[in-house]
Amino acid sequence: MKLKTYIDTPPWEWPEDADKIFLEALRDDQADESERLLAAELAGDSAVINDELADELLVIVSDDKESDSLRARAAISLGPALEYAFIDGFEDPEEIPISENKFHEIQKMLCKLYLDNDVPKEVRRRILEASVRAPQDWHQSAIREAYSSTDESWKLTAVFCMRFVRGFDEQILEALDTENHDIHYEAVCAAGNWEVDAAWSHIAALITAEDTYKYLLLAAIEAVAGIRPQEAAEILIGLIESEDED
Repeated sequence: MKLKTYIDTPPWEWPEDADKIFLEALRDDQADESERLLAAELAGDSAVINDELADELLVIVSDDKESDSLRARAAISLGPALEYAFIDGFEDPEEIPISENKFHEIQKMLCKLYLDNDVPKEVRRRILEASVRAPQDWHQSAIREAYSSTDESWKLTAVFCMRFVRGFDEQILEALDTENHDIHYEAVCAAGNWEVDAAWSHIAALITAEDTYKYLLLAAIEAVAGIRPQEAAEILIGLIESEDED
């Protein structure tokens, strides 16, 4: 199977050696950039990620000779495994795609790389976005610094991270009023995740408005259900008759 084929194939239908195929593609520094980017994306799937693939992704993130795009993509692909391990807490190690030692190794290296200002901005942003899926003490200050930046790409990263790290209700509410559509979306997701009650009226209005973009509407639907479940039912009942299956 060519790598592009895997994108359109459910992970449970991938061949047993898919992890080795992705690993080989990642290690082939003579391959086209697009192929390695795709391999890095696929390697992060929970169906295949393991210590060996995580190692290779970490090597790429750390290598300043690799392109910024590939390093950033490799960082993002480490995120799901970190989150899975963090939530489970290794109570059942056989169910976790990476070992506990590898989990801590990834956390330590991502922190080190993030704190290195010589690492390109895009790579540092993706490192922060991936690493917060298993929150650590250093994330609070990193998110606050990113949010205070005049660079909107950093602010976007910060609000995305607020979905995973507690203690940013005030900033989430502030971000709901932004004119940046991407930041607004992330703020809605974060408000729903932490059940920020003060965000209720804003998010409920998105559901009843006729001009809310679909991607934002779907996020708002999920958010109101988390913030005020009983009141949400009254607002959402009208959507049951929608011709849009989503």
